[in-house]
Amino acid sequence: MRRSSTDESTYHRSPSLESKDFSLPHMTFRRCSSSYANQFGAHNSIFGFHTNPGPKATKAKYTSPKGNKYVVFYLDLSFIFLLELKRCSMARNCLQCIKYLMFIFNLLFWLGGCGILGVGIWLAVTQGNFATLSTSFPSLSAANLLIAAGCLIMVVGFLGCIGAIKEHKCLLLSFFILLLVIFLLEMVAVILFFSYKDEIDSYAQNDLKAGLRFYGSEGNIGLTNAWSIIQTDFRCCGVSNYTDWFELYNTTRVPDSCCLEYSEHCGLHSPGTWWKAPCYERVNTWLQENLLAVAVFGLCIILIQVLGLAFAMTMYCQVVKTDTFYA
Repeated sequence: MRRSSTDESTYHRSPSLESKDFSLPHMTFRRCSSSYANQFGAHNSIFGFHTNPGPKATKAKYTSPKGNKYVVFYLDLSFIFLLELKRCSMARNCLQCIKYLMFIFNLLFWLGGCGILGVGIWLAVTQGNFATLSTSFPSLSAANLLIAAGCLIMVVGFLGCIGAIKEHKCLLLSFFILLLVIFLLEMVAVILFFSYKDEIDSYAQNDLKAGLRFYGSEGNIGLTNAWSIIQTDFRCCGVSNYTDWFELYNTTRVPDSCCLEYSEHCGLHSPGTWWKAPCYERVNTWLQENLLAVAVFGLCIILIQVLGLAFAMTMYCQVVKTDTFYA
């Protein structure tokens, strides 16, 4: 029995996929996709049906979130901070190395100054004005020069030691200024010496000849000992000639230290038994023969002073930067 077409049933057949009448509201489906997809983890399908995302979803799909930019920025800052930290650590290690090198160097410098001062005091007490050759500058004896040099070296070494180990700005700056003044004075002295060498030679010879009249006199044991040692060691006699002694004795006589074979009163013998070479020329020749050693010694002193200046200024600048940073 056929069902009438007019009969209505409460049940209706679900449309098939192939049916042309099958359609879903676009807006309703999109709302479902946005709500259920997030809930079930699917983005472009709802219950097996694939859908096309809306314009907002498409735009959001290809736009990177702002959080990623901030993460990259923070990572870059962290990397830069680590590099700066490593660089600062290396600089600090170098500064510590300079600090202890400067301390050890100035400690040895100070100990050397103490030794020089002790030798100068010993010469002043036991030998009087030892090695005093100039009458124009009687205070320029070996003992006085050693005492002055020892005191100066001790002061410089003390400032360097304490300033380096304590990283004290005032002491480091004082050490730098004092060492710089000494260095400049040495440079000026060297320049003046080579600029007026002939005048200095002439003045030195005349002054030494004038000092011969104090040879053997009371209170001039330093000058007497100095001339005796020079004439014996360098095998010479007089400043420019053995006749320089004739004016002192008012006769043909020289000190016994001028004799080829030393004996008491041998200076009264004939000139054939005396040294003929002038002492000033012999000493000058000795200096020229040992010019390389003298030059190396001078260069070492200059190098030590330059390194001391560089280390002191480096430490001073670093201490100033540290104080400014933590101020």
